[in-house]
This record gives sequence, structure tokens and C-alpha cells, in this order.
Amino acid sequence: MIGDVLVSDDVIEQQFICNLDACKGACCWEGDMGAPLEVQECEILEEAYDKIKPFLLPEGIEVIEKEGKYTYTKKNGYATPLIEKGPCVYMIYDNDGVAKCGIEQAYREGVIDFKKPISCHLYPIRVLKNEHTDMEALNYDKWEICSAACELGALHQVAVYEFVKEAIIRKYGEEFYEELDAGVKHLKP
Repeated sequence: MIGDVLVSDDVIEQQFICNLDACKGACCWEGDMGAPLEVQECEILEEAYDKIKPFLLPEGIEVIEKEGKYTYTKKNGYATPLIEKGPCVYMIYDNDGVAKCGIEQAYREGVIDFKKPISCHLYPIRVLKNEHTDMEALNYDKWEICSAACELGALHQVAVYEFVKEAIIRKYGEEFYEELDAGVKHLKP
């Protein structure tokens, strides 16, 4: 427990380094829903869409302009829309055919100051929030398409929480990360 956030053992014990050479960014087109969004991220997408749009694929733009910049279901909450139950509408490809984020590309080019949805930045960590207690749990989302990332993480001995350090700091702050890291180091023999 760090404050009111429960961190699962897998987040500190499992190893992970994203291996885009192996998976080609499959997490951007696999799955049955888009990237989970926080409420304020929906507002950011509304405001920044015209600046993000030039970075997107035509098929993504088409879906966004028909269905909206985000979706909502009672079961899953807010998420990015999908193109024909496949790729995220914000997905683009780099010159090597690797899936990337059009939002992040706009950020990298200095057009917007929003990097990408925090759920994507934190991946493979998923945040579960208990609406009754307002507590959050950080869980490691083990997915077969990321097996090469697990192998690379094991090779370099990088824990999941270390791999997503920047994202954890973005969401919870530097002090939270330092407390988490100190707790992990204290537990190691």
C-alpha cells in the first residue's frame, strides 16, 4: 500500500520491457475495447482533436467524426473508439510499420502538451478503481502478445514498475514512486 493505492506483487516482481521489434505495437490493435480514458482525458481530446487530427490515419478520422473522440459503456467507462472492432482510432504507423500513437506523435512534435492516455502510458499496468472507497489498485496485465516484452525484461532484470516509472510519476507523483521503489528495495533480500 502506498497511500490509498494498492500495488500488486506482480507489478514489482514481474519483469517487462516493451519490445516493439517483436510485437509491432499489437496492443494498439488487439483487444475488445479501446484504451481506457479518464474523464479529464476526454475533455483534453475534445479540445486538442483539431491539432491531433493531422497525425491520424484517414480511417481513424472517419470513425472519430462519425462516433466521437471517445466512447462510453457502463461496464468499461470511457475509452478510445475502435476502427471496425480492431485498431484504436488514434493508432498510426511509423516508417517501419510499427503501430504508434497519433496523440503521442502530436505531443512529440510540440503541437499539444498531452502525451497520451495514462492507461497507455502505464501499460502493462492497469488501474482498477473502487468507486465505493475511492481506492485504486495497480495490477499487472499479463497478455500473450507481450511475451517478448517479458523475455526482454527478464534479460535486463527490469521490473514492471521500473519500466513504467515515468507514467507512475505522471499519475501519482515523484514522491509516490520513490516510496514504492524504497519499499521494493527494503523487501529484497
